[in-house]
Amino acid sequence: MAKSKKVKRIGILTGGGDCPGLNAVIRGVTKPAQDYGMSVFGILDGFEGLVEGRAKELYNEDVSGILAMGGTILGSSNKGDPFRYPVARDKEIEIVDKSQAALRNYEAWNLDALIAIGGDGTMHISHRLGKMGMNIIGVPKTIDNDLDATDLTFGHDSAVYVVSEALDRLHTTASSHHRVIVVEVMGRYAGWIALNGGLAGGADIILIPEIPFSWQKIYDKILQRELAGKKFSLVCVAEGAKSFDGKMVVKSTDIKRSDPIQLGGIGAVVAKNIELNTGRETRVTVLGHLQRGGSPTPYDRILSTKFGAFAVELAANKKFGRMVSLKGSDVKNVKIEDAINKQKLVKPDTQALVVGKAIGISFGE
Repeated sequence: MAKSKKVKRIGILTGGGDCPGLNAVIRGVTKPAQDYGMSVFGILDGFEGLVEGRAKELYNEDVSGILAMGGTILGSSNKGDPFRYPVARDKEIEIVDKSQAALRNYEAWNLDALIAIGGDGTMHISHRLGKMGMNIIGVPKTIDNDLDATDLTFGHDSAVYVVSEALDRLHTTASSHHRVIVVEVMGRYAGWIALNGGLAGGADIILIPEIPFSWQKIYDKILQRELAGKKFSLVCVAEGAKSFDGKMVVKSTDIKRSDPIQLGGIGAVVAKNIELNTGRETRVTVLGHLQRGGSPTPYDRILSTKFGAFAVELAANKKFGRMVSLKGSDVKNVKIEDAINKQKLVKPDTQALVVGKAIGISFGE
């Protein structure tokens, strides 16, 4: 794009899994865009819409009243990677490169920039599309909080709230029946939801992917609590957690996804082993997509709105190939390529982890 050309038309899409705060970003983009003299083109169902040419104009009335709504009015998909696009042929799924179709639609719609809202997968795709000539601006979204170049992603706070509220409720029933209750939460390969949700919800044991656990340490913690007069325990386990001698539990695989592995089932494994090896009645609750749905927390509403408005500012100033980023309390921006260098995982010196250990939470070490 010529340096002198003013940005007049921007596209926006929501890629990957849904989460609370997406609509707040769409609103945060659409409203200030008008002040810059820009029109906003909403692409439907993430990168699928970019490949298949499905989109619609967005106006102020379209985003009025959506701040507190969960999900996304544009639709989303984690199966639309243009570089490995699933196509049904003769009852089989064939993975093909549809990136040129995406580029053609970008050009046919006369877009001067594309704001892509999503997590690690979306940012990887965005970086590659940028190399093809699209003017990309990324907005980090994932309940997993595993993007390294931002202190926090919107959606995470809302997911942690769901986990902590669930643990609050399960605390009373566990206590009443003198049971061990295992709660399985999302997060894929990062333990942030389990760590922060478990800390906020008063979990006694937290199991995360970054710390392979010892089965005996889990049993010992439950029995130690009983000796101290506490006849129940709450275990918060991330879907990607694994024992020292085990592997992550894979629920299924789906070749249509950029990452075909779907984790799930570790909660049931943990509950079964606890009951068999301690003799304590144990139940399991899998929170699943409850963590993705519903209205965003006030924090996520504010953060999403800031991210959206700042993305428009980056577009107006032609700062492409950048991702909006939270640093401390300020919204900054970083190169997308820097944002995808590595995943942000829980480290041994992470303060929440250190504090959790200090107050007696077991991490199965």
